[in-house]
Amino acid sequence: MNPWQKLACVVLALMLGASLAANWLAPAGYAKQYREATDAPPSRAHWLGTDDVGRDRFARVLYGTRISLLLAPAAALLSTLMAALIGGLAGYLGGNWTRMAMAVTDLFLSLPWLFLLITARALMPLNVSPMVSVLVTFMLLGLLGWTTGARVLCATAGSLRSSDFVRQARAAGLPGQRLFWVHVMPNLRPVLYAQFWISIPVFILSEANLGILGLGVAEPMPSWGSLLKELEGLVSVGEEPWKFVPLILLVVVVTSFQFLLSRQEEVAA
Repeated sequence: MNPWQKLACVVLALMLGASLAANWLAPAGYAKQYREATDAPPSRAHWLGTDDVGRDRFARVLYGTRISLLLAPAAALLSTLMAALIGGLAGYLGGNWTRMAMAVTDLFLSLPWLFLLITARALMPLNVSPMVSVLVTFMLLGLLGWTTGARVLCATAGSLRSSDFVRQARAAGLPGQRLFWVHVMPNLRPVLYAQFWISIPVFILSEANLGILGLGVAEPMPSWGSLLKELEGLVSVGEEPWKFVPLILLVVVVTSFQFLLSRQEEVAA
């Protein structure tokens, strides 16, 4: 692990630790409104100022960071498991199973999945609770983000199916189900790790896009998307620079995951 990857681990650990300590760092919470200090600049009481309805922006950044850093990996895990089961199993079985799975995968790949997310999220009631919106948003990300990994896993599993050690295990009388889980799946592990790490920053950015469009996490719960939406009314960068903190954190997190992804590619190689 090179120094940049170590720095990325430290940065992500610090940000995750700060977000998990949000109840202590910002005990007032993300929804409390300070009516006497709406849209206020940074101060000792409000480190990043307040938004247009008087909510503490520092608290909202902490809670929004917690949502992304906890639920994006959960969505990535869901998409990776789906890719392993659909792509890996289809590649191992071969024949019509492979053709059918790849036909479904190609259908999903041909559709702009960001628009599918927007459509599915827009069909939800406007008065849905914030927690339900969080779970639905990231569940949709996990359910729609498995296709690319499934193709890679299908090709890898197909090559393993004709390998010598799998043929020897099959000739020894090992059942097909046990053969898949014991001999094929462990050899797919590097591809699964890479797929998992790739999906996390993709899902973070996807949620941010939905939030900017107003279709992400429902108010009053914060997310990076809803925080970035505040930048729409800015005339210049120097007007209210503290509003760029969520954007800076988003860039830092995505960049850190890219450094860790390069580490996973080295391990896989």
